[in-house]
Amino acid sequence: MRKLLKRPDLGIIIGCLFVFALFSLWNPEQWFNWGTIRNIGEYTAILGLLAIGQTFVILIREIDLSVGSVYGMVGITFVGLENNNVSDVLAFVLAMLLALLIGLANAALVTRGKLSSMIVTLGGLFFYRGVIYVHGGVTGVPQAARQNWFAQLLGGHWLQIENGFGVLLILGSLCAVILHDTRFGNHLLALGGDPASAESQGVPVNKVRTIAFCLCSLFAGLSAIVTLTHDPETNVSLGTGMELEAIAAVVVGGTLLTGGRGTMLGTILGAFFFTAVRSEMVALGAPPSWYVSFVGIALLIVVTINTLLVKRLRNQWIR
Repeated sequence: MRKLLKRPDLGIIIGCLFVFALFSLWNPEQWFNWGTIRNIGEYTAILGLLAIGQTFVILIREIDLSVGSVYGMVGITFVGLENNNVSDVLAFVLAMLLALLIGLANAALVTRGKLSSMIVTLGGLFFYRGVIYVHGGVTGVPQAARQNWFAQLLGGHWLQIENGFGVLLILGSLCAVILHDTRFGNHLLALGGDPASAESQGVPVNKVRTIAFCLCSLFAGLSAIVTLTHDPETNVSLGTGMELEAIAAVVVGGTLLTGGRGTMLGTILGAFFFTAVRSEMVALGAPPSWYVSFVGIALLIVVTINTLLVKRLRNQWIR
């Protein structure tokens, strides 16, 4: 029981159970509708993939505010390549390579340039969005490309639920194993817990930071491509504001903004939590501003609870 109570994702597990029970009793016909289940699965996958990448960065006491623009940039690139008769697989590889290069650039400015990750990625947010506005004049994936096996693999629904949700579960499970059962995962948690101590113990700090930023951008790009293989229409606002929602999902999932503590399960449940609440609000006809307000309130409550919990655990450890 003590081990369970110390889990950083305990709060979001309870929150998801509460939401599921509440909506089951409040609006069972809509909540258990298969269309609703598929929609929640689809948007949980999109937000969840984006949030998994952000988790790697937040675990090491950094942040990436550019993921929404990277999402848009990679998505527009993927669609643009397909409109120029590039195959789905090659377009995917080239678009993901762009995401990797963006991650490397962010990491280099943080590790070599000694700049704040918030400033670096905030600059990236505006720069990449500006590039999208100038060169993002594509409207959708060509009809032939939509029927391609690769597009169906990422954006289809072979088991009567979105394939993207399956991708989220597979990659989320893999990342959970990496975080808790590998040396790289230990390095991530150590760097987030105490950077100076981690470096003194031989943790390759710059290498770990570089990999974390690259993973963040790669997951943002993958999320965009999963989105566009399912919903092929796009515009220059693609991904706008998603960086804040991804950060909110990570924090609500129990990952501390001060680093060193968090789980991939919590992040995925955080994405599900916000997606489920949004879906139910839409079903009830609530104004969009209500959802935005809910995210803000939920974030404040969770951060306050996590801060108090961490202080209590530290006091117990000192005693």
